Amino acid sequence: MISAHTAAAVRAAEEPLLLAGRGAELMLRASHGLAQGVVKILRSRGCGVYGSRVLLLAGSGNNGGDALYAGAYLAARGARTTAVLTGARTHPEALAAFRRAGGRCMRLADAPQESAAADGAARVDTPEESAVRDCANRESAARGSAAQAALWDEAVRADAVLDGLLGTGGRGGLRGAAAKFVARLQALEGSARPAVVACDLPSGVDATTGAVRGPVLRADMTVTFGAHKSGLLTAPGEQWCGAVEFIDIGIADFLGEATVFRLEAADLGTLLPQPAAADHKYTRGVAGVVAGSGQYPGAGLLAVSAASACGPGMVRYLGPAAVAAAIHGRNPEVVCSEASPAELRVQAWLVGPGIDGDNAQRERAADAIASGLPTVVDAGALELVAPAQKTDNAHLILTPHAGELAAIMARAGIGLDRAGIEAEPLAAARTAAELFGAVVLLKGATTVVAAPDGRVFTQSNGTPRLGTAGSGDTLAGILVALLAMAAATQPLVPYDLARTAALAAALHGELSRVDADAPLNAGELAARIPHVWAQLCQIKPQG
Repeated sequence: MISAHTAAAVRAAEEPLLLAGRGAELMLRASHGLAQGVVKILRSRGCGVYGSRVLLLAGSGNNGGDALYAGAYLAARGARTTAVLTGARTHPEALAAFRRAGGRCMRLADAPQESAAADGAARVDTPEESAVRDCANRESAARGSAAQAALWDEAVRADAVLDGLLGTGGRGGLRGAAAKFVARLQALEGSARPAVVACDLPSGVDATTGAVRGPVLRADMTVTFGAHKSGLLTAPGEQWCGAVEFIDIGIADFLGEATVFRLEAADLGTLLPQPAAADHKYTRGVAGVVAGSGQYPGAGLLAVSAASACGPGMVRYLGPAAVAAAIHGRNPEVVCSEASPAELRVQAWLVGPGIDGDNAQRERAADAIASGLPTVVDAGALELVAPAQKTDNAHLILTPHAGELAAIMARAGIGLDRAGIEAEPLAAARTAAELFGAVVLLKGATTVVAAPDGRVFTQSNGTPRLGTAGSGDTLAGILVALLAMAAATQPLVPYDLARTAALAAALHGELSRVDADAPLNAGELAARIPHVWAQLCQIKPQG
């Protein structure tokens, strides 16, 4: 399982080592991993390091220093490396190492020049500071159009671009010429676009929240250091990162407790339940489903089919006879009735998919929510949950998409619209979980599962092929089955609910990776569950 931390937590973990004089050691570890990431990307594009062209976008501070040290490594191995300096305080030792290795420097049109002393007092420059000014003044310091044209020519001829503009301390995104240059690079398409490697995170992505500020250069790979950053494991930031490579630089012992987690492939196989020898249909978990109506019968069919495919001891369906008859035609093993939830014994409930306009289904949904059993609240049942019931909601998992979350937040007096939720889903899911006192599974490109205590799981196993009608009904069916099987063995606390929700989201996502180039509709998903389940259970944990 991946554990992720905020930018502040990472900086705090580095502080003891910096105070101990080990800052250079941390930077060299990071830059070596970064250089190896560039090598990996170059080789994946059919390029060797020797003779390749690498453009470094180097900002102020440590992020630019990491990029320059990585550039020095690549230059020493025969790459033509050019650094585009954008800040007023280029890391002097890294820049000196870069120039010694044969790297060249250029400067954006509005990039400030380095000054000999910040306070204006006369003093003797160090060799590194002289190198900074030499690079700025002697090599392409001219601000004319010819120099900028030469810079752009380097960019479009590059095999790889290394983004080292903003690090974890960056605020507000890129500005000025750097923003314009990045936007122009981002607009390149096809063979004209170089490979992009981000240093720690793509510049303009908030390391903690995943929010995107201003133009961002989409990375093919992000090499991140010391700890996974929470903003790189949630939308929209994750969608700009490409593949993420983690480099351990030795700060793990100083990191506090993580609050964002991600289940990996080996975790899924470990967590997916398997029946024991003595189990029978009542001990393997009974899932209850209140879904579908005369207007939307398909929601009931999809949810029930997915739940049954996960292998609980039994699936009970409550709803209209016409929907039950359709379910029996597809899943004869499902036990159907028009009873009340209070009359049945189950371990977990799913309520809401497709119940719109059906008062009897709405009443059943309300009764199931009030049962105190683990309950997945989806779609048409979301409006039945209110913050006033916060202390009674610890058994609930709310499963909205961004539009539905905006609606239930508005009813609670919180003015957070869909665009705002999609801009910072991690924060929105946490706010909703605290407000309602329930686990919130916020669906999206990266699914965010937030528990009321602030702990979060995020999963991005799925592909855009899941963006079809009925896909959410299938997810809900998977989730109620997993909940029922888990609850059959032990009482579930909110953390268990959140982890099970993350497991369901991950399994649901993996279904979209089968026959990845073929069209997909929600009706096909349930049939894939046994095969994908078996494949995941064969993955062994590393180490």
